[in-house]
Amino acid sequence: MSKIALVVGSLSRQSINRAVAQHLAAQAPAGVSVVEVEIGDLPLYTQDLDKETVPAYERVREQLRDADAVLLVSPEHNRSVPAAVKNLLDVASRPHGQSVWSGKKVAVVTASPGAYGGINAGVHLRQILQAMGANVLVAPEVYLSRANAQSPEDERTAAFLNKFAAAFYAWAQE
Repeated sequence: MSKIALVVGSLSRQSINRAVAQHLAAQAPAGVSVVEVEIGDLPLYTQDLDKETVPAYERVREQLRDADAVLLVSPEHNRSVPAAVKNLLDVASRPHGQSVWSGKKVAVVTASPGAYGGINAGVHLRQILQAMGANVLVAPEVYLSRANAQSPEDERTAAFLNKFAAAFYAWAQE
């Protein structure tokens, strides 16, 4: 059985990105389990904690380490990565030499009510993940614009997301 770690970059329970993430998770084929990695309870990363055991840090590191791939669905905040997502990236890349991102398959999806679909956050996430040695899915890409008007239940949006999901799950199981 393949394991997919699902990271929802919005801490809001009513977020557009959570709806998109849930739709993508529901498309998982038989034999694939999708488990959400909770990031809202992570203390802000500081190198001072590298020598301590922080239970929330250990939990997310283990979930990411044990996953065959990571699906990261995120909004854009101020034309970049939301603070909670950046914190997760930092936590999971430390202590030095123990990054869980190295070689990890990761796909990035962004959704935004704006016209650009969170493309800045998506590009920044890809740059950060590649710099940490992650194997980032190059194509297909999802930068879902005007996402507040395009719910995953909308036939056209669902078809677009389903096409991405099929490609992602096939790649994750390679």
